[in-house]
Amino acid sequence: MDKKLSNAFKAIGEPTRLKLIKMLSHSSYCVCELSEYLGMLQPRISQHLKILKDEGLVRENREGYWVYYSLEKEAIHRLWYDFMAFLDADLKTMADFSDVVKRMDNADCSQRIKDTKEQIKKSKEK
Repeated sequence: MDKKLSNAFKAIGEPTRLKLIKMLSHSSYCVCELSEYLGMLQPRISQHLKILKDEGLVRENREGYWVYYSLEKEAIHRLWYDFMAFLDADLKTMADFSDVVKRMDNADCSQRIKDTKEQIKKSKEK
């Protein structure tokens, strides 16, 4: 599986980071503002922002002594595009799924699964 895709979903899978992404989709904020709005300590907010920044989902802009964070909307669009390509990819062409495909092909399945496989096979032959 694509490590970058997996890491990006881990980054946005945490509730506070998802809140930060939503907030940053509307405006840029400094850590002190985000800390106040979310009722969390600044170091904790900074840790969350670092994870999002490391995944390229958030960027920082320095303005004098202040650092403002904003959402990298293009990165979010790329993530969605990559995820959809992942979903559309053929399992048999994906290296990370070679063992899974072998087990699927060699599985001693229930009758229901065997019937479904047979129906799929017949529909492909048409």
